[in-house]
Amino acid sequence: MKKGQKSSRQKRAVLVCVLKNRKDLHILLKENWYRIPLAYLPRRKFTHLAFYQPVSFGRFGKRIQYYARALRSQKVKRIDLLPKEKNHPRAHDGYLKIELAWMKKLAHPIRNTIPRRVSFGFTSLKSLLKAGDILELYGIAPTEQIVERGLQNLGIKTEKEFYVSKEGKRYRLDLAVFCSGGRIAIECDNLKAHSDGVQIAKDKMKDTFLKRHGWWLFRLTESDITERLDYCLGLVVKAVEKLGGPSTGESADFVAGPPATTGGQDD
Repeated sequence: MKKGQKSSRQKRAVLVCVLKNRKDLHILLKENWYRIPLAYLPRRKFTHLAFYQPVSFGRFGKRIQYYARALRSQKVKRIDLLPKEKNHPRAHDGYLKIELAWMKKLAHPIRNTIPRRVSFGFTSLKSLLKAGDILELYGIAPTEQIVERGLQNLGIKTEKEFYVSKEGKRYRLDLAVFCSGGRIAIECDNLKAHSDGVQIAKDKMKDTFLKRHGWWLFRLTESDITERLDYCLGLVVKAVEKLGGPSTGESADFVAGPPATTGGQDD
């Protein structure tokens, strides 16, 4: 990559941040600054910030509505930023205070429709201004929606974002299919989210749990879904046929749960 191209890309770097509550949004709108704990400060440089509003914002939650241009920054103690919160457990921790040159509202909010956990992350200004949901923002294929629509076109109903609760454990399934003679769990693994060692270990524990409790399990990779969708759908169709076809009933241990929680490290 040429030096000029790299410099141009860096100029468009956007740090996606999380607003803990409406108080933080008020600070943004009225005082034009944002804070990041030094312990979680990204190493990569950025010129813009986008602000995710979690589920705690009610009907205005699970979305990015505002973005801003960073003007300058300085390292300060939390107590100097928020002197009225002198008894906060991190009152004397170091933070980076980022002053904003301007703040704008997106023409259309970027929604967290799946939903996914949102923390500090990077995107480009071009992606920010074009994205309609969080997956688009990070360039992640909407694998769950692709499989869901594919099965629906084949007459197979799926249940999404449900939770299996048993033995004091609780797991969210990407998609589930209830059949007359059994249950099928479908996990759609995006490359970015399922490639590190920690997540791989968690996936194995989840797989073991589901199989132990009688679930048929298909863990589909992003590349298979985007490049061999018919093959993926065929696996599920054959399993549904072996289990006696679709069922309209639900299992007692297959419980609808709340959306995945969202949040960052700032407080």
